[in-house]
Amino acid sequence: MPFTEINSKMIQATLAPGGRVFSQRGAMLAYRGDVSFTPNMQGGQGGVMSMIGRRVANEATPLMSVEGSGTVLFGHGGHHIQIINLTGDTLYVEADRLLAFEGTLQQGTMFMGSQGGVMGMVRGQVTGQGLFTTTLKGHGSVAVMAHGGVFEVPITPQRPVHVDPQAYVAHHGDVRNKLSAALGWREMVGRGSGEAFQLELSGTGAVYVQASEEKL
Repeated sequence: MPFTEINSKMIQATLAPGGRVFSQRGAMLAYRGDVSFTPNMQGGQGGVMSMIGRRVANEATPLMSVEGSGTVLFGHGGHHIQIINLTGDTLYVEADRLLAFEGTLQQGTMFMGSQGGVMGMVRGQVTGQGLFTTTLKGHGSVAVMAHGGVFEVPITPQRPVHVDPQAYVAHHGDVRNKLSAALGWREMVGRGSGEAFQLELSGTGAVYVQASEEKL
């Protein structure tokens, strides 16, 4: 595992020849060794289609491809960082919360409406979060950012989880998402997200929730 937690706001990536890490631009704090940083316009291993999805979602800033032999310290904006280890499953994460991930992971883009139907589209329009969510699949580590810390909530077939969309960070597993209105449409006027909307996650897996509703 190349990522090691230094403290709640900083991680260290260990690089060896032939290995690669992708990071958000501007996330490098310091490094030691023979390490190179190159803008990656292809969007990781997801290729051109992944990058098209990011551009449609107004995420045109390229990732940085980090290679070589040494160690790199990553952090961004003083945000809390959570390391998530994937063992073959898929992680769904808001692109602006993605700090860094191993090059062994396959990156893609999912249109939220494909899981949430019309309400999935409403989620993007009303809550201010993107219609597109980044997907990372395979075996490797991912570092995500959040406000005030992250809590992992298990999702089981018997117990779906309801999350404030603004507190949502990421989820993994065999999970379906659906946005529902907790209040009537008249009551929601001018409220934005908060308790007016709830993101229901059902199936088997886990969702990562941040301690604050503040946007990154």
